[in-house]
Amino acid sequence: MLVAADRTKSERREDRGVDSHEVCDLLVIGGGINGAGIARDAAGRGISVTLVEQDDLASYTSSSSTKLIHGGLRYLEYYAFHLVREALMERERLLRCAPHIVWPLRFVLPYSRGGRPAWMLRLGLFIYDHLGGRQTLPPSQSVRLPNAFGSALRPDVSRVFVYSDCWVQDSRLVVLNARDAAEHGARIHTRTRLVAAERRNGLWHATVERPPSGERQELRARILVNAAGPWVSEVLTSRLHVSTGKQVRLVKGSHIVTRRLYEGEHAYILQNPDKRIVFAIPYEGAFTLIGTTDVPWEGRPGPMRIDADETNYLCESVSRWFAHPVTPADVVWSYSGVRPLYDDAASDAAAVTREYVLDLDTSGGAETEGNAALLSVFGGKITTYRRLAEHALEKLAPHLPQRTAPWTARAPLPGGDMANADFGLFLAELQRARPFLPAPLAYRLARAYGTRVDRLLGNATRLADLGEDLGGGLSEAEVDYLVREEWAQTPDDILWRRSKLGLHAPAETAARLAARLERVPLQAALGD
Repeated sequence: MLVAADRTKSERREDRGVDSHEVCDLLVIGGGINGAGIARDAAGRGISVTLVEQDDLASYTSSSSTKLIHGGLRYLEYYAFHLVREALMERERLLRCAPHIVWPLRFVLPYSRGGRPAWMLRLGLFIYDHLGGRQTLPPSQSVRLPNAFGSALRPDVSRVFVYSDCWVQDSRLVVLNARDAAEHGARIHTRTRLVAAERRNGLWHATVERPPSGERQELRARILVNAAGPWVSEVLTSRLHVSTGKQVRLVKGSHIVTRRLYEGEHAYILQNPDKRIVFAIPYEGAFTLIGTTDVPWEGRPGPMRIDADETNYLCESVSRWFAHPVTPADVVWSYSGVRPLYDDAASDAAAVTREYVLDLDTSGGAETEGNAALLSVFGGKITTYRRLAEHALEKLAPHLPQRTAPWTARAPLPGGDMANADFGLFLAELQRARPFLPAPLAYRLARAYGTRVDRLLGNATRLADLGEDLGGGLSEAEVDYLVREEWAQTPDDILWRRSKLGLHAPAETAARLAARLERVPLQAALGD
């Protein structure tokens, strides 16, 4: 088996557990994309950071997205030009900084009379092409059918518009931000729940708990960042006892997965009579991902399941355009999540703003350094998480012990430091260096880990060196790496968040993986 490479000083620091005697500069509540992004940005500026997440990283909203890095073409209808421009600029940055988990995707927008008029689509795509300083992606075009772009569509669709956006492995984006934060000195604690926090003597005193043992400890921090996503309002009112006029509006979004519906690597963006759009996207090689719904959610956030109405809506949306109808019987998997959108009082859930709002509360003292500031994050979208983190640090600058320049715009995420951000070249080099890897496995590992794949493979020169295959190409060496480097603790962490091997592996893999995890030492327990 593999021998782990020597770990850096900052990596060893994260393993020491929660230390109630230290005072950190920033305590981040929430291990979704915004919390992980803020932790990374702050740690890279030399700010001491602790992040606590009640479950696994990306357990909820951040692993339940449509998995797109995009400007949001439809937001142009709501005149959200600032949001679209910022998102398009971030799209270019993420392509450079994470070429292993972010890659280009062409989108096909079918046109028919009765929908949005052709002039509106042409104008929208022209703006979309030029608003954000597109540098690497091909421009939009109008295409007459038949051709490959119309392979899935009804014969009466004679014209489509084609444009570019990007795909992202969303939960891996969260994990890699947390990994980079840890390597810059942050302490990342999953399965650690904030019970309560209060201001005392210019500091936040926070009580955290780690189930199932119920062990509690107190953390002290100069600043608290509430990036709890769907729980942001609950954290404010129930755990911090802080009142604010700002709220989130919870919107449930569900997706279905079917066996592959068409050939080609392009995606479809499909218009519906209710003016919403639904995507159909190539997924995990053998599947098609369809989503999303926008359903107002009045209940508590937490684990979600799609309902029959949502499944029917998505099937009907695709069947309206595709030559072969899609039915609920075609669904092989589904997932749902709640998006915590900033409540701007819009009457339609689909029209609620995707802009983020950062609310700074300094009621614990004057707006000077050392008075227990509180920053709450409302809304946002995965594409703009990095810019949100920069804005958060700008807001907090007067309360931080040091002020340093932004740094993440050009810094690659772990595994993304490829020559010229060229994934194809990197993959070819990996296959030359590790010829024992079957081509599908080499591709999957390169996509998941980028240049970090060598840490996983170590000195292996044959597949047997990676240990037992637990199913679907998941080796013991990969499991050990995910536990050691990426906070994985359960089969779901590995099969559904660190990867999507749950779609590919045989049914017995989960049990075999659970047995393996029992034998792998987990990260240091709370307070070790």
